[in-house]
Amino acid sequence: MQRSRKRKLQRAAKQAFVTMPIAAGMLALAPHAYAQEQALLEEVVVTAQKRSENLQQVPLSIQALNTEKLEQLDIQNFEDFARLMPSITTSSGGSGFSNVYMRGVASGDNINHSGSQPSVGIYLDEQPITTITGALDVHMYDIARVEALAGPQGTLYGASSQAGTIRIVTNKPDTAAFDAGFGLEGNTLSGGDMGYVAEGFVNLPLSDKAAIRLVGWSKRDPGWVDNVQGTRTYPVSGITKDNADLVEKDYNQVDTNGARLALRLDLDENWTISPVVMGQRTKSGGINSYDPSVGEDKLTHFFPERADDKWIQSSLTVEGKVGNWSLTYAGAYMERSVDVDSDYTDYSFFYDVFAGYGAYLYDNNYELVDPSQYVEAKDRFNKWSQELRIASPQDASVRFVGGLFVQRQYHDIQQNYQIAGDIADWITVAGDPPPGLGYTLTAWPNTIWLTKQDRVDRDKAIFGELSWDVNDKLTLTGGGRYFESENSLKGFFGYARGFSSNTGEDACDGETGPTRPGREPEGEEYNEWLAHRTAPCTNVNKVTAEKDHIFKFNATYKFDGERMVYATWSEGYRPGGINRRGSLPPYQADFLTNMEIGWKTTWGGNFRFNGAVFQEDWDDFQFSILAANGLTEIRNANTARIRGVEADFQWAATAGLTLSGGFALLNAELTENYCGYVNTATGKPETNCDQPLAAEGTQLPITPEFKGNLTGRYEFPMGGFDAHFQATLAYTGEARIDLQDKDFAGQGSPTYNDPDSDVGSFDPADFNGTGYTDAYTVVDLSFGISKETYSVELFVNNLLDERAVLNRWAECRLGICGEQLYYTTNMPRSVALKYTHKF
Repeated sequence: MQRSRKRKLQRAAKQAFVTMPIAAGMLALAPHAYAQEQALLEEVVVTAQKRSENLQQVPLSIQALNTEKLEQLDIQNFEDFARLMPSITTSSGGSGFSNVYMRGVASGDNINHSGSQPSVGIYLDEQPITTITGALDVHMYDIARVEALAGPQGTLYGASSQAGTIRIVTNKPDTAAFDAGFGLEGNTLSGGDMGYVAEGFVNLPLSDKAAIRLVGWSKRDPGWVDNVQGTRTYPVSGITKDNADLVEKDYNQVDTNGARLALRLDLDENWTISPVVMGQRTKSGGINSYDPSVGEDKLTHFFPERADDKWIQSSLTVEGKVGNWSLTYAGAYMERSVDVDSDYTDYSFFYDVFAGYGAYLYDNNYELVDPSQYVEAKDRFNKWSQELRIASPQDASVRFVGGLFVQRQYHDIQQNYQIAGDIADWITVAGDPPPGLGYTLTAWPNTIWLTKQDRVDRDKAIFGELSWDVNDKLTLTGGGRYFESENSLKGFFGYARGFSSNTGEDACDGETGPTRPGREPEGEEYNEWLAHRTAPCTNVNKVTAEKDHIFKFNATYKFDGERMVYATWSEGYRPGGINRRGSLPPYQADFLTNMEIGWKTTWGGNFRFNGAVFQEDWDDFQFSILAANGLTEIRNANTARIRGVEADFQWAATAGLTLSGGFALLNAELTENYCGYVNTATGKPETNCDQPLAAEGTQLPITPEFKGNLTGRYEFPMGGFDAHFQATLAYTGEARIDLQDKDFAGQGSPTYNDPDSDVGSFDPADFNGTGYTDAYTVVDLSFGISKETYSVELFVNNLLDERAVLNRWAECRLGICGEQLYYTTNMPRSVALKYTHKF
């Protein structure tokens, strides 16, 4: 039964607009402030359209925070930034593993290694840094600005910019003068641990034509979740698991260390080369979730949990002039390695309860073993991209920017599901094993499931945009992008012998690679395979390729130099790919069509108000589900429509007081039933079924219907210092957690069984739902003093210690693990003291 949209919107608006004035009121520190001289807003320069322009002259819905604003708001990572961007929503999988969404274009996609490509592109300077597992979580220090471009940006930015693009632009080496600075911060969490931040930069001119910039940072984010002592007894074997040796308070701390080295070399007055090397390592423990049956901010897990995320990117940008045209080359190569250890005992326990899975697990002497599971994941990425573009003179009445783009992403996937006990090895087990015995995967001790695959995504495109100033008020723009994409997946996935006769090692005979029809070694090829721990065989080896085109049209009308309106029709896309379950067909590209009317206005030099109203139609969108055997499957799931309005403002009320804020109001829902399978007659997703997994009108997940923020900053003299007080209020409405009203069970339920579907069956009773996230309001305060080269600031984030449930999830399909839900929450109140020094 669907909730009343009207009632939710009324409640969201009431909560937001009742609390927002509180922050504004806290800023009225000096009654005489409004009598001071009028302040003017600074011009904000962005490069959203691949050329430097005043933000107020760019006909896009774009928000940008510069260096000063990032420092004032103490933004240190992407989550901090996204919280203050109304059009952006994140679905956090932990540091470095977040999915990013814009304008409600979200179907609940997970970050599985065989999942869809992201719908939002993230760029570090000129290079895309989006990967399947999530965008790089770059520490936000010494950043020139961050730009958020809402709506499809496919013509200029390509495949992963279907719903929008986020650009992180670093400060560049400067040949003009030496510059340096550092910052030190200590912080503590309410009910949690203590952390710190240390960061610094040096800009060193080598000559009037060369300079280097070196940046470094080290950071600890304190933990607040406790792993407490507990036991779990498996019903089949009677074995009891105890986690006493893993008990730890605040076990979800995160350590981040990184550096950036950049060089600028001016070859002459027209040509510059800029190589950059940047790397970061993030080591985290635990998860940011708790088990409500154990207590708030507490859980009981039985295996070590950690993540070690390392990446390094080398890039080269060459900029120059050919005549009066600009030529830019941007190339990058990135390597990323991610090692994750995860507790998986919920899965093993509930499958032991409901399916007696522990009865298959014996050692070589046919004694039952501890059936507890854990996961060791090792993911290795590399990615290279190259772009060559040209741009005509910016002051010409007809302007063109266009170029060529090519990219290749490689992902070496290894997901190893292991048993705590020493399960039987079918090579060395004594005698004749009894029927029904499950074995370890050959050459992988105590492994009952393995994914060992190579995924490659290739993209290439030609793109361009042409603008024509019809007169001094009207400008018309048209653009397009022709693209070709290819996705391949090759390797092994499945169970060890004895667990399934139609998947995994039991089905390897006759497949590509060394096989084991008998129990004796079979020669040099097999021994080589055994020594290098490769997969038993190749049971998925598929390639899918697509080529298509997208377009964009825009008309901009300028009333004067400070006010304009624009209308845009644009398209964005996301490539298709291969399903990890070999029996399923590939999923196809999905497309987003955007119709938008926006405005950019400045009034009196001290008030800026921008916004847009839009409708976006999302056709045959890619939808990830957790289906039979816990395998992620991606299907094209009919259509959805997003209608919304977004706006932001900035007001320099006096020379000391500045107010800024923004909001997004969205209506994002399915326009057809989602049944979960393809109509074999039409080849399209079926929409006519008695029990759809998600009915027409269902709200799209993850993104709230309303999100808004308000920031006020008052600067004033105090005892010979420049002082400031700042308050920020950020409101996020409730959001649906999952698109589906029902879940795939794959157990042959009589309630639903589609004969043409490989997914299997589902029973509506098997899905207990995860509901909606909480609506919540976070208030941040800061106070600081500065004098010439140094400053001291006190930050209190989440002043009211608001604790919201951001997600509810289970380790496996809800029909089984639904008895064990976890709640992911926001960070508790934190207090930080920061000292910065500039030389």
